[in-house]
Amino acid sequence: MLWTGRVLSLWPVFVVVSSATWKLTRNPWYVGEFARIGWPVSALTGLALLQLGCLLLYVIPPTAVLGAVLLTGYLGGAIATYVRMGEAYPVLVPLSTSLIAWAGIYLREERLRALLPLRRGAPRR
Repeated sequence: MLWTGRVLSLWPVFVVVSSATWKLTRNPWYVGEFARIGWPVSALTGLALLQLGCLLLYVIPPTAVLGAVLLTGYLGGAIATYVRMGEAYPVLVPLSTSLIAWAGIYLREERLRALLPLRRGAPRR
C-alpha cells in the first residue's frame, strides 16, 4: 500500500509543479487563461510560490496531511473560480487532483487510515 500511495501521489505533484512552472515562466497560454478567468497577472508569482509551499508540505511525510489539506483548499479555489464562470470541464482537473492527492496520502499514511477507516457493511455491535 505504501508504494502504491507514493506512486499515486506523483500525479498531484506533477500537476502542481506544471501549474507553478507555467506561472513562474509566464507561459503565454497560461497568462491568457489567467486573465480570462479574472485574475491579475501580478498574482502569478505569489500563487506559484503558494502552490510550491503546499506541495513541499505534501511530499514531506511528517507534514503530508497538512500539505494535503492546504492543496485541497488551494485547488478548491480553482474549482470555485470555474464554477463561478459556469465552466464544468476545467473543474475536473483540480477536483481529480485533490481526490488523487488524498487517495495517495491515505494509502501511504497509516495514521490517516486509523483516523478515517473505510468500512464494509454495517458496523458491528
